[in-house]
Amino acid sequence: MSSFNFLIDILFNTYFMIVILRVWLQIARADYYNPFSQFIVKATDPLVRPLRRLIPGLFGLDMASIVLALLVSFGKMAVLMAMGNGFDPLSLLILGLLFAVKKTGLLLFWVLLIRAIMSWISQGRHPVEQVLAQISEPILYPIRRRMPDLGGLDLSLMVVSMVLIFINMLMGDLLGPIWQVL
Repeated sequence: MSSFNFLIDILFNTYFMIVILRVWLQIARADYYNPFSQFIVKATDPLVRPLRRLIPGLFGLDMASIVLALLVSFGKMAVLMAMGNGFDPLSLLILGLLFAVKKTGLLLFWVLLIRAIMSWISQGRHPVEQVLAQISEPILYPIRRRMPDLGGLDLSLMVVSMVLIFINMLMGDLLGPIWQVL
């Protein structure tokens, strides 16, 4: 059973993160013509386009993409429940929402970490690094603005990462094994 759980995790988690990246790219108004942005759009368009006919945007947010992300999270929980003890709609709703929150935070952490590593290697010339900078800058800039000048050393990324780790640990303390399993 663990091999099927691994396969389900890889498929659903990867697609969920791609859909969340699409939402994030739109919120940050990242470069649409960047090759990485085009990959995200092309990977999600077959499911987002039909949903857009049914679900309009709201306050500049692409609600179809957000609904798709939630459907993916609920789908993963439904498949896991069907493989396990049974199906409970309330548990499906709660676990699906918790999954979406946890994986969105994890994606933010990985975007920041990959951006930091790429800044040492490509120094702003790689298309992926450019998009990662565009989507993470709205999060880092307010922290950077409030931090004292450290002579060119930017610790805002480390501050955001520590806050994300703290929130993850706090949720683990509050929810226990449920949070760890997601």
